[in-house]
Amino acid sequence: MSCIEKILERRSVRKYKKDPVSKEVFNKILEAGRRAPSAANRQPWHFIVVTDEEVKRKLASGRFNSFIKDSAFTIVGVSMPYDSVSERWGVIDTTMAMQNMVLAAEVQGVGSCWIGDFREDEVKNLLGIPEKGKIVALISMGIPDEKPSEKRKKNLGEIVHFNHW
Repeated sequence: MSCIEKILERRSVRKYKKDPVSKEVFNKILEAGRRAPSAANRQPWHFIVVTDEEVKRKLASGRFNSFIKDSAFTIVGVSMPYDSVSERWGVIDTTMAMQNMVLAAEVQGVGSCWIGDFREDEVKNLLGIPEKGKIVALISMGIPDEKPSEKRKKNLGEIVHFNHW
């Protein structure tokens, strides 16, 4: 299957098998994030990989994120601005790195789900993230135990404009 086909078929997975993700696959996912582009090559990202069952349980305390506890691991993406470039572009750069990880997971048979349901101050405290860090998102990952159906997406004509709005 081509990369484009995998991107088009990707769905958010919220139900995971207990099977572990191999170290080789896991390392490729992280490497894909590391190699993402960033403004002026600042690489302002840090990733906390949560595998500890108790910590995952604590992260899963929100209304829409209870499945974190069942993930093989959850990645917490943090933008750490250290100059004017990374201050302005760090969240976008970190998001691109995390999407690289999502796609690397998908092509290797690992499901994922972006998570915005978290309290930043609580997660910072739980994981020891420095105050100036900005948590961009959490992404749960694991071997899928479901195949979600495709959600309705807007037609290209509704969202694409050529040369002006």
